[in-house]
Amino acid sequence: MGEEIVKIFDTTLRDGEQAPGCGMTAEEKLKVAYQLEKLGVDIIEAGFPISSEGDFQAVRLIAEKIRNCEIAALCRANFKDIDRGWEAIKVAECPRIHTFIATSDIHLKYKLRKTREEVLEIIDAAVRYAKRYTENVEFSCEDATRTDLDYLCQAVEVAIKAGATTINIPDTVGYTIPEEFAYIIRVLRERVSGLDKVTLSVHCHNDLGLAVANSLAAIKEGARQVECTINGIGERAGNASLEEIVMALKVRHDRHPFKTRIVTEQIYPTSRLVSQVTGVNVQPNKAIVGANAFAHEAGIHQDGVLKERMTYEIMRPEEVGIPSNKIILGKHSGRHAFRKRLEEFGYFLNDKDFEIAFQRFKDLADKKKYVFDEDIEALIGEQFVRSSDFYKLISVNFASGTDMQPVATVRLLIDGKEVTASEYGDGPVDAVYKAISKATGMHPNLEHYVVSAITGGTDAQGEVTVRVEEDGVVSQGQGASTDIVVASAKAFINALNKLRWRKEHPRRASSKGI
Repeated sequence: MGEEIVKIFDTTLRDGEQAPGCGMTAEEKLKVAYQLEKLGVDIIEAGFPISSEGDFQAVRLIAEKIRNCEIAALCRANFKDIDRGWEAIKVAECPRIHTFIATSDIHLKYKLRKTREEVLEIIDAAVRYAKRYTENVEFSCEDATRTDLDYLCQAVEVAIKAGATTINIPDTVGYTIPEEFAYIIRVLRERVSGLDKVTLSVHCHNDLGLAVANSLAAIKEGARQVECTINGIGERAGNASLEEIVMALKVRHDRHPFKTRIVTEQIYPTSRLVSQVTGVNVQPNKAIVGANAFAHEAGIHQDGVLKERMTYEIMRPEEVGIPSNKIILGKHSGRHAFRKRLEEFGYFLNDKDFEIAFQRFKDLADKKKYVFDEDIEALIGEQFVRSSDFYKLISVNFASGTDMQPVATVRLLIDGKEVTASEYGDGPVDAVYKAISKATGMHPNLEHYVVSAITGGTDAQGEVTVRVEEDGVVSQGQGASTDIVVASAKAFINALNKLRWRKEHPRRASSKGI
């Protein structure tokens, strides 16, 4: 008998979009849906079709285009909502109607103003009506965790008898705690006739920071579908985070022997896409996908990870689509991490030079919150590189446009002699770099090119960082200017100066100090 599958029901495009500032256009929703399909989610809740014409069109577009996931439409428990929902998803490869109504006494009294008996009748009618369109009907008891447990059992049993194939138990306001939620799921499975014949689902909100913990507790008690969102976005404090649930099941398979169909290497790309589309950044300390999730600054941690990553990492960053972990250099960093970073840049210093460089680094780290790669390059350059005057930029001129091939001319001072060179390129930066290479006779591989704004506004100062490699020797350079092409030229020349020095001083670059 194979391992049981936990279905992943992604509601990023419905509940996630309800978070303030997370609204998406139809085109943006489709873009995310394609990535969710690539990620391997089982069900995509594409939206709430009756809520607006725009949402209806977005759901219909996703239903037309996505072929490898079930497509669900959320509908209140009334015929008008269900009709509209079906109209949006009927072209899907596998459509699902997801209908719901509140069952807690506080919702019945203040929101619905209906009796328990009236709500049971609505559940029965709505599910039966949805079944006229499709066999794939999900029913949710809104605010289930604050619902009287005996009544919750009644409501679920009515939905099953009416034909629901998935029953969802939401912790709508993030009120429950894991042991309590586990008890609710256990009681439902013990008391409700027919629950073993349908899929039991949970949908947890994060108001107390317990959405993932509650979801895992429910899985242990028999839930086989989890409703969640990318980056945990959603109403108020958000939903259970898809990436945290999936990786918890994978990493702690010893305690949760279940599988999902998620392609975990697509987790980080999906997270980044959702952040880009919504404009809502992930907090740095967010589990799995945060900027610091695989970052290490403490010297003890850095030393351990560099020796054996399992000392401080319970999963590999590559498993979730992150290229590698990050060693963050700061005042807590030790010699091991600092030496490794220098070697990554091509500096293999002898012990005496290394101690000088390390002390300069620690002095700098006491003054700065973080020491960036550019700071280290500058520090080492000041202490050890003496070739900064070998190549000097006198002037750079370039022309480009829609009706001409970009061309650049550079004038350099090379070892005291003026040299001029011109070249064409695919763009102004490419033309400048080709001209500089022609003038210097150096033709390294450009491995890394990044532009960042130092200041704001259209007159912003821009900084360019480049990394170049030639014959196994790597160097990095920076340049700044209000003109990005000029900044690019400065950065390239800065990198060439360092590259030349490293290639001409192999003895100085020996880790043994020979």
